[in-house]
Amino acid sequence: MRLPVVGLTRSNWLREFSAGITLLAISVPLNIGYAQIAGLPATAGLYALIVPTVGFALLVSSRQVVASPDAAAAAMVASSLMGMGAAGSGNYTQMAAAQAILGGVMFLLCAVFKLGFLADFLSKPILVGFVGGLALDITVSQAAKVLGVPINSGGEFGEKLFDLVSHLGEANLWAMCLGTSSILILLWGRRIIASAPWALMVMIAATAASVLFDLQGKGVSVLGKVPAGLPTFSVPVLSWSTWLALIPSAIALTAVAVAEGLLVSRQYGEKNNYSTDPNRDLLAFGAANIASGFSSSFTLGSSTSRTAAMDVAGSRTQLPSLVLAVGTLLLLLFGTDLLADIPSPAIGAIVAVAVFKLIGFLDFRELWTQSRAECAIGAACFVGVLVVGPIGGITLAFVLSLVNLARRASNPAVDILAGSDDPTVSLLDEVDDVRETAPGVIIMRFAAPIFFANGSVLADRARNAVESAPHPVTTFVLDLEAVTDIDVTGAGALIALREWLHSRSVTLGFSRVRPPLQERFTRFGLLESAHLYRTNRDVVSAFRMEFTTPDADVPER
Repeated sequence: MRLPVVGLTRSNWLREFSAGITLLAISVPLNIGYAQIAGLPATAGLYALIVPTVGFALLVSSRQVVASPDAAAAAMVASSLMGMGAAGSGNYTQMAAAQAILGGVMFLLCAVFKLGFLADFLSKPILVGFVGGLALDITVSQAAKVLGVPINSGGEFGEKLFDLVSHLGEANLWAMCLGTSSILILLWGRRIIASAPWALMVMIAATAASVLFDLQGKGVSVLGKVPAGLPTFSVPVLSWSTWLALIPSAIALTAVAVAEGLLVSRQYGEKNNYSTDPNRDLLAFGAANIASGFSSSFTLGSSTSRTAAMDVAGSRTQLPSLVLAVGTLLLLLFGTDLLADIPSPAIGAIVAVAVFKLIGFLDFRELWTQSRAECAIGAACFVGVLVVGPIGGITLAFVLSLVNLARRASNPAVDILAGSDDPTVSLLDEVDDVRETAPGVIIMRFAAPIFFANGSVLADRARNAVESAPHPVTTFVLDLEAVTDIDVTGAGALIALREWLHSRSVTLGFSRVRPPLQERFTRFGLLESAHLYRTNRDVVSAFRMEFTTPDADVPER
């Protein structure tokens, strides 16, 4: 098995170690914020950076992907668990851990059965809309922290937005100054030195200001005492009914993490010229999530922002993740007192700046110019997440995506191939209105698998072609070069077409049939009383038609 530090040399170890320090500086404040979004104590976010991170780094095939809870996972955890238990309670914490374990098992099953291809069903529009909706929901919650406005963080988006607007008059001036200053520093700092750990510097400066000016006494909330020590390893003690109730949300979390994780892994592998193994990556995510659940943390996936940060820092090994794990462990053992006075407005500012770009304004503009239909699917997912929650939103978008796929597949290109028996005429001249290949012969090309959604379309187009041909048709041939499969319903449509043709004394034939498809045609009985042609040239040769290029197939439109 490839070691996580493959590629580590004397010349680059210092750069890799420095990247690990940068990753630590980025991850600690973000994970504290994401834990709060999920309704969990700060330690839940920090525990995810120790054992789960080490397990992932040792197993993953990617040299750069960073595994961690992210904004989307945190929001989905909160959305799915708020109705089952009070945020911050022991039962709630155990449900989040159980959810991670269930997700980890699903990752492992995907790896064992090599189901990484399922990630392709979550298309770019779905991911853009899903993550964008969650990012907007999170932004509203963090805006409330920045302004010091009390809202119901466990409510739906509309409820949060209404609470924020209706309580603006209660905003805390100190919290507002601290939060907006933090945002300005983060935005300005990234423009000046993008690679600097601005989140850590803002957190340190805000904590110092909180202590120096006694902001807690002026109504500014702080993180509070963080328990020191190692993670508590245990199996969540929950009823079987609760475990079963967690399965749907675990499936949704796993689906999103699979799609995003494999995409990020492949992108950076291709960019930096090293190979990745999707099923091994699924195994790594599975092990990391199981470790996260047993160590009192919550679901994690790939962190796109942190992976990008490591790429910019020049890291090409998993050593930074190991440095992150060791640094977090030392912080939990010896430095938790430093975390108690971190003001909530600063945490809100850090998270808000991190997730705001995920709303996807530029992505939606690009989708709009490329495909209005797919942009509509992304928008439906975006709105669905805000109106019915993350799980309902992704389910709605997934259904719409399948409907769009079926719509496209139900109306594929159907062409009548052109030919001429006059050797002085080009075989493919002015064929915009071709209605027959030759007098009495129609060769029709169908450019899609034949299945329940388009079988009747094919049959109808064939009947219309025969009836509208300028000469009585004696032979009708389907060119199946572009057809890769056929289902029972599609076979039934072809059988009905064959009977219709025979009733009109028209011979049915098939040309350029792929061997696997020919086996299915034989099984369905479609080759009975039908002619099989190796090429389209064989069709016209049967009628003694002279072509200027005798070794070529009948040209296609």
